[in-house]
Amino acid sequence: MAASTPDTAPAAPAPKRDRTHYLYIAVIVAVALGIAVGLIWPDAGVALKPLGTGFVNLIKMMISPIIFCTIVLGIGSVRKAAKVGAVGGIALGYFLVMSLVALTIGLVVGNILHPGDGLHITNAIKASGHDQVSADALPPVDFVLSIIPLTFVSAFTEGQVLQTLLIALLAGFALQAMGSTGKPILRGIEHIQRLVFRILAMVMWAAPIGAFGAIAAVVGSAGVDALKSLAVLMLGFYVTCALFVFIVLGVMLRAVAGLNIFTLFKYLAREFLLILSTSSSESALPRLIAKMEHLGVSKPVVGITVPTGYSFNLDGTMIYMTMASLYIADALGTPMSIGEQIPLLLFLLLASKGAAGVSGAGLATLAGGLQSHKPALVDGVGLIVGIDRFMSEARALTNFAGNAVATVLIGTWTKEIDKVRVRQVLAGELPFDETTLLDEGVQPHAEIPEQGGEKELAKA
Repeated sequence: MAASTPDTAPAAPAPKRDRTHYLYIAVIVAVALGIAVGLIWPDAGVALKPLGTGFVNLIKMMISPIIFCTIVLGIGSVRKAAKVGAVGGIALGYFLVMSLVALTIGLVVGNILHPGDGLHITNAIKASGHDQVSADALPPVDFVLSIIPLTFVSAFTEGQVLQTLLIALLAGFALQAMGSTGKPILRGIEHIQRLVFRILAMVMWAAPIGAFGAIAAVVGSAGVDALKSLAVLMLGFYVTCALFVFIVLGVMLRAVAGLNIFTLFKYLAREFLLILSTSSSESALPRLIAKMEHLGVSKPVVGITVPTGYSFNLDGTMIYMTMASLYIADALGTPMSIGEQIPLLLFLLLASKGAAGVSGAGLATLAGGLQSHKPALVDGVGLIVGIDRFMSEARALTNFAGNAVATVLIGTWTKEIDKVRVRQVLAGELPFDETTLLDEGVQPHAEIPEQGGEKELAKA
């Protein structure tokens, strides 16, 4: 009888074949085709821009509901509100320090390279620079007030990440205070989260089309001449971003969490490819939330750190504004002394927070900040308009890398990370579910007491 048991036992279900790797191969092919079209037929490439814009907008429409569900489920299941406050305080402090580090690195490299020496400014370039000054960037007080939505629902309809964050925090604390009465609502939000992530997984199949349109438009609009004339600035900026990511962030990740930054980036390779092909770090925000939770960082830490970081932890944008400011000053023949550079950059640090969520925030923030603090330099902003989209690739990749590392670091500092699971996930033992973007069968509010009883029963 015992010998026949293996024959009669039900066979384990065959693991589902992951077909999504074909999707990302298609994205790589689409990027190559987009570059070719942009170089050979520039006008046709520019005309394809709506394909990229449409895909990024599809992703953006999912951001608010995903942030809301993630934060509400995370906070609603935490017993002590003080834990959430500690996470937020540590996150904001870390973001400020890293922004200052990024500004300093950009300052040092910009003063070494002096890439703007010897350039000439035409009237057309001056006019182009003034056109970049955006009315959307707000002064600090107005920016803080803008975080409060007009209505509860408008936080979702206006696509403002910080407004959604505020509503989600209030809802999460309210459900936390409701105790057991709020559990049915939490379960309902859990089901909504599954629905939203499933929709996102469906939308991702349009990524090759979006990547093709976005890259073709960028290459077609800039052209080879713009790249040649501004190669020093571009290469200097890319190298500076790489040094910041792999040396500064890499050392911190190793020292605090004991992790290799290359291993973490391998886990996030598909997100980096998505950002590279769309020039938008927002396109990977929902997937970063899902992957950080799968990695083993708790929902409260992920839910607070990632959305807040997308507005306040813009390391790539800090480096960009520093190097671009020095480049413009040199190009105009009015190089700034260190005493002039530091106040300008600290002002841009504050101004960048008021531009969170503004389309093309890097260039718009730079132009608006210079207009407010050093108006004479706005004339030179037109010099970098042609290559801004290429530089936005490095900005977006650096911002994303900074937020991914920040989530792991803050999870480690607050002891809200499962280190055993982290090593299993990074070793490939627990693969990410690309179909649902969620760990099916794992309760997202893991601190609810019933789970412990279920685990003990399973062990028995």
